[in-house]
Amino acid sequence: MNFFQFISYHLVCGQEKSLRSDFRGDKSIQMADNSFSDGVPADSVEAAKNATNTEKLTDQVMQNPQVLAALQERLDNVSHTPSSYIETLPKAVKRRINALKQLQVRCAHIEAKFYEEVHDLERKYAALYQPLFDKRREFITGDVEPTDAESEWHSENEEEDKLAGDMKNKVVIAEKEEAAAEEPNPKGIPEFWFTIFRNVDMLSELVQEYDEPILKHLQDIKVKFSDPGQPMSFVLEFHFEPNDYFTNPILTKTYKMKSEPDKADPFSFEGPEIVDCDGCAIDWKKGKNVTVKTIRKKQKHKGRGTVRTISKQVPTESFFNFFSPLRASGDGESLDEDSEFTLASDFEIGHFFRERIVPRAVLYFTGEAIEDDDNFEEGEEGEEEELEGDEEGEDEDDAEINPKV
Repeated sequence: MNFFQFISYHLVCGQEKSLRSDFRGDKSIQMADNSFSDGVPADSVEAAKNATNTEKLTDQVMQNPQVLAALQERLDNVSHTPSSYIETLPKAVKRRINALKQLQVRCAHIEAKFYEEVHDLERKYAALYQPLFDKRREFITGDVEPTDAESEWHSENEEEDKLAGDMKNKVVIAEKEEAAAEEPNPKGIPEFWFTIFRNVDMLSELVQEYDEPILKHLQDIKVKFSDPGQPMSFVLEFHFEPNDYFTNPILTKTYKMKSEPDKADPFSFEGPEIVDCDGCAIDWKKGKNVTVKTIRKKQKHKGRGTVRTISKQVPTESFFNFFSPLRASGDGESLDEDSEFTLASDFEIGHFFRERIVPRAVLYFTGEAIEDDDNFEEGEEGEEEELEGDEEGEDEDDAEINPKV
């Protein structure tokens, strides 16, 4: 389709090509009049006039540079899509492309096996990390006091700290001893995990005011990987000290994973993905369940006219709904948009606990990991801007070398 035909098609959809080519200007009108005088139906005359008006309108459009530019851009986009190019290739070439796709599917299956071995490697190193995480819990709970060597840490502002220390040495020893005696010395690191929940936006959005007293009893979060030979999964364990809210010492959330290409769309495979999750039952003590609230309604008897008040429990927002997750549909039925979003958010939170929160807990407690994340995102944007600038510079250089471009 050439450019003139493209314009004519969009302006005169439904008109015959013969009318566009046979009737032009005054000559077309004259031909129509002659036809009418010879007994040709009036419809032909009307069609001739319409065709003439269409040609005039087309000529006007072709003289408008903005319209021409927009139509040319649209035509270029249609003509140069990858799929349209593939359709123009000979059958023999298409056959070879199909063979390449077969190879790509085999590559996806090999990649899936690679990630399965990565999961085995994660399991191996998780066992090496665990003794350090166990000691971390002992320091947090105050069951063990770190030694002087374990407590030594050289900060980035060490010189400033040294100067500050020299100034403090000039203070009277008696005042120092008195201040030290009055300084509180709580057990362990109070509210360690609760502070992390407050620091991380993704988690703080889930926590309600009535959840906070419970989360202050959280002592540890662990990640446990599936055993060798078992389907790929991981379990988040939330360890709580005895409290007034529930009797469970541990609340669990299991995330089931898959590392294999989708049969319907194998080229979408990008590595293991979470496909479903299971929670656990919380044994709430009487009147302490924060995932429900009690509402009271008045009912009037139709016959006697008496009124009674009934109480009903309805779900309410709470972090502890995290342990009663929405299940992914396994019967082929698709979830609605809100359910898909809820499930995707749940998977993201589980992955964040596993990959970031548990391995780097102290840095999320101090806020250093959060600052690092923010800086990394800004760096990505800055890098993208620099690349765009380089591309613009290259375009300018090309223009100088070849002014016709």
